Amino acid sequence: MKLVKYPDKQQWAELLARPAFDNSSLLATVQGVLSDIRTRGDEAVKEYELKFDHVQLSNLAVTEAEIDEAEAALSIELKNAIRQAKENIAKFHAAQDTPLPCIETMPGVKCWQKAVPIQKVGLYIPGGTAPLFSTVLMLAVPAKIAGCKEIVLCTPPNAEGKVHPAVLFSARVAGVNRIFKIGGVQAIGAMAYGTQSVPKVYKIFGPGNQYVTAAKQCVSLRDVAIDMPAGPSEVEVIADDTANPAFVAADLLSQAEHGADSQAICITSSEHIAQEVMNEVEKQVAALPRQALAQKSLDHSRIIVVHDFEEVVDITNEYAPEHLIIQTKDYAQIAQRIHSAGSLFLGHLTPESAGDYASGTNHTLPTSGYAHAYSGVNLDSFRKKMTYQEITPTGLQNIGNIVEVMAENEGLFAHKNAMTLRLKSI
Repeated sequence: MKLVKYPDKQQWAELLARPAFDNSSLLATVQGVLSDIRTRGDEAVKEYELKFDHVQLSNLAVTEAEIDEAEAALSIELKNAIRQAKENIAKFHAAQDTPLPCIETMPGVKCWQKAVPIQKVGLYIPGGTAPLFSTVLMLAVPAKIAGCKEIVLCTPPNAEGKVHPAVLFSARVAGVNRIFKIGGVQAIGAMAYGTQSVPKVYKIFGPGNQYVTAAKQCVSLRDVAIDMPAGPSEVEVIADDTANPAFVAADLLSQAEHGADSQAICITSSEHIAQEVMNEVEKQVAALPRQALAQKSLDHSRIIVVHDFEEVVDITNEYAPEHLIIQTKDYAQIAQRIHSAGSLFLGHLTPESAGDYASGTNHTLPTSGYAHAYSGVNLDSFRKKMTYQEITPTGLQNIGNIVEVMAENEGLFAHKNAMTLRLKSI
């Protein structure tokens, strides 16, 4: 991890740059797989499962018996933890279900919105180096609350053709309708186009590696919506002299252990804290089971010392981190000045891992600077808002001439006529 002291503002962009990986070479592979799945359906999916996940599958769907077996295999402690996390996530997301008002924009002209659930959604849960059963809860729970009629989940099986038990149990608890043993690009293609087994969905959610990300971007061009542009996970910690260096280091490493392309940034105005955090990172990383992955991430991670907290706020808003932890005495005041971050964790006792698992907020968040313009996944992510308007005779008299004048001046006389005929009718 590199320590940088008092950089000029002209250096900020370079210091905050995310790890860059050229994916141009994989696009041809991704597009080829997607095209094949669109054409051959299940047959192609099974072939790619054998090729990429090294498993021969006769049936892509997970059975109820398999879910029962998975539930029996888990400890009571883990099942209770999953259930409580589900309740917290449900409570937070249900509170987002607010009624939308009907507005009379002028006498006799009423306008309103209605939130309508997306009927079919697809959730992708990676297998990889960690079974992300927490992501099942983060996606399926709000989908269920939103009223999505069909919730489809795809996740890669192991070499024996089995899905991690905690993923299956979490899916059952959260209300997933159908689960399929499909990973990677082939999972995205199956949900985007539909196959003999997998239904076509209208929006795909979930993280994944570079291949999955590229596949989501490809299918989003014309076939299906996606949750958001996604990239490697990242965290920023703001620390002052009251911060606990061990806590800061642990928070940085909690993101670094995700993978070699993750990034951890610490911003402080204290050289003392910066050095203490450096020491703690070196000590703690040596004890991690995923030390090799974390160390690669630390190679492009930074501790940056700036002159004051004005610069701390400015550089944070420029970075727009996925996760932002504020370990300072006046964390509430600093938080009020942040306008670009995915999710904020306030105070010395609020680790980012709480939001990853069980506090209730969603951990599917914008990365790679997309927090400048995107929100994390929330209840509205699983809904669309339809607008309505209704005009009475009084309303027609009030608004009619306005529409006629505007339509005529745009040269759209059929638009004008649609209003004129109605005005004459009353």
